[in-house]
Amino acid sequence: MKLSLSDIPVAHRRVLMRVDFNVPLKDGVITDDTRIEASLPSIRYVIDHGGRLILASHLGRPKGQPEAKYSLKPAVARLSEMLGREVRFASDCVGPEAESMAGALKDGEVLVLENLRFHAEEEKNDPGFARQLAALCEIYVNDAFGAAHRAHASTAGIAAFVQPAASGFLMQKELEALGHALTKAEKPYVSIVGGAKVSDKIELIENFLNLATDVLIGGAMAYTFLRAKNIATGKSLVETDKIELAGEVLAKAQQKGVRLELPVDHVVAAGLDATESQVVTIDKTPEDRMGLDIGPETVKRYSAVIARAKTIVWNGPMGVFENPKFSQGTFAIARAIAESGAVSIVGGGDSISAVVQSGVESKITHISTGGGASLEFLSGHKLPGVEALTDK
Repeated sequence: MKLSLSDIPVAHRRVLMRVDFNVPLKDGVITDDTRIEASLPSIRYVIDHGGRLILASHLGRPKGQPEAKYSLKPAVARLSEMLGREVRFASDCVGPEAESMAGALKDGEVLVLENLRFHAEEEKNDPGFARQLAALCEIYVNDAFGAAHRAHASTAGIAAFVQPAASGFLMQKELEALGHALTKAEKPYVSIVGGAKVSDKIELIENFLNLATDVLIGGAMAYTFLRAKNIATGKSLVETDKIELAGEVLAKAQQKGVRLELPVDHVVAAGLDATESQVVTIDKTPEDRMGLDIGPETVKRYSAVIARAKTIVWNGPMGVFENPKFSQGTFAIARAIAESGAVSIVGGGDSISAVVQSGVESKITHISTGGGASLEFLSGHKLPGVEALTDK
């Protein structure tokens, strides 16, 4: 267990909290403030307990130098509205201005530092840069689970220069939920893996073979597995260099007694923008058509497996979800998970969108805010941003 924010007295002390304010912007306006909202419990805790709060985050992918369109100013304005109080802003995250503003903070005040990635040293995990960040505070808190799989100066390096280094409440919630999926999960344990590429999810699937009773595969990656079973897939997306690997995974699943299910029917069309589509069984896939969503029979089969589950982990859509014509399979899976009554964990942008758009998010046990981080964690990797924190 890692030290938590609630384990340390913060009154009259400067707390540097790494948050994930990497929000989507359009013409300088925030289009979705979920990530800011998710960090409010930790922020309010420090303010309410008389701490002096300094917030640090990245936004977008600036090339290691200041770019106006990636400024955190819009996030400062939104946070100020949410908290109903003034939030200060330093135009750099290190250097004289940041130091004097951090030093001048009074109990309960909040300062946001400018984008960490305006300095190339952040992503290089440069010790000198980490030391400069550490100089701003007496306590370090990491509440940015979405960046915990990166060994950057503000997520890993800084902990060498500031003790204690604690996890914020969002980080804690993620670690508890995902940790449950890895160590305490009740069976039947169903893992649902979708998305385009086997290569992106191979470690995840292999780790699930050690944990799950059933693995349900959807999305374009299913076609690489089907090809490994010598099934013709028409024009469907296949990673030809990964067919052998997919075959090895199928063999491993059989060896371990894990039921690895592949679609039995699908929605096919001439291409992504085709106006016509049809449902066919997998073995009747026309040579000039590509599969773009799972079909009704697959939905029925997968839903039956989901219905008897005690634990469900879902990562990745079942089809080309961004096109409404090919989103039905993904929505059906979201509804089946919500109705299962199982402990359910959903991660990955498209899966989360499907849950939200289906209106079932209140029935999901845990929605993970960290796409890449949750993937790494569930694949059995240690996260640098978590490892750096102080043990309880």
